[in-house]
Amino acid sequence: MGYSREVYDFAGKEMEQRRIFAEQELEKRRNRLYEICPRTREIERELIKISACAGKRVIMGADVRKELEILKNKSLILQKELSDLLEKYNLPKNYLEEWYVCDKCGDTGNIDGKVCSCMKNLLKKTAYEQLNKISPLSLCSFETFSLGYYPSSKDNKTGKIPFEYMQSVLKFCKKYADEFSGDSHSLLFQGGPGLGKTHLSLSIAQAVIDKGYGVIYVSAPNILSRLESERFGNNAERKGETEQFLNECDLLILDDLGTEFQTKYTSSAVYNIINTRLITNRPTIISTNLSGKEIQELYGARMMSRIIGMLDRVEFIGNDIRQIKRRERKK
Repeated sequence: MGYSREVYDFAGKEMEQRRIFAEQELEKRRNRLYEICPRTREIERELIKISACAGKRVIMGADVRKELEILKNKSLILQKELSDLLEKYNLPKNYLEEWYVCDKCGDTGNIDGKVCSCMKNLLKKTAYEQLNKISPLSLCSFETFSLGYYPSSKDNKTGKIPFEYMQSVLKFCKKYADEFSGDSHSLLFQGGPGLGKTHLSLSIAQAVIDKGYGVIYVSAPNILSRLESERFGNNAERKGETEQFLNECDLLILDDLGTEFQTKYTSSAVYNIINTRLITNRPTIISTNLSGKEIQELYGARMMSRIIGMLDRVEFIGNDIRQIKRRERKK
């Protein structure tokens, strides 16, 4: 997967910070050890001298095999003494080594000229985080979802009691997040504005991210504007970048479908993203205020067929919570 220069720069700086932190922590551990056992400082100094001496002998080019063998034996004796001292003070054998986040590459991001898996994961995580900056991802959780705004009396339109029904929706969403995997079903959150669709989709996103999955949460207007800008802009480096992220993330949550500015391109882009993820069996959650009829009118029968046929529909009912809160603030 290709990434923008911005993503590479950020990941590179993160790697550098990891190395600096590992070096700083090693220095702290070393100083603590010197305080409780001064002999360890002497051993390390002697080892440095032996190493420097061996280097000089090699540079001289003479037959110094015997000298090097003597230096090697001295070094091994000192290393054994240092190891015994670490064991005496119940310290791990690698106490005087850098403790990197990734032992495979030493937090360089490369192994023998190839990108390490830790760097690949960091690039992916960074790219997702940059996309998620445009959403209020940290503002919602299942714990802050209040059922108190849903009426306890029967709704004439649906014949259901909103409080009880939305209680079951909340339970369903928690279960979905708890059991989420790459094989989870795709969902369609459908209902009027202010009924909690965004709150619960954000709650799912947060819970799934906490499980270690790559989640992208975007509103339809924002992401389609970005896709259009990349598609028709002059920055060749970024063409198709965002679309690839949307297609490949573990969970895509597309909020407010139908509120974007309608063009032939946006309609096609929406269909392509949803269709690609359905074909590749990647879970997607779509939330919309639109009815089935309105979806068909905006995006066509083909889109309607994919959404209705492939996504599990979750209906949201009740009164507009945003309006209720607005009235409460005015009191």
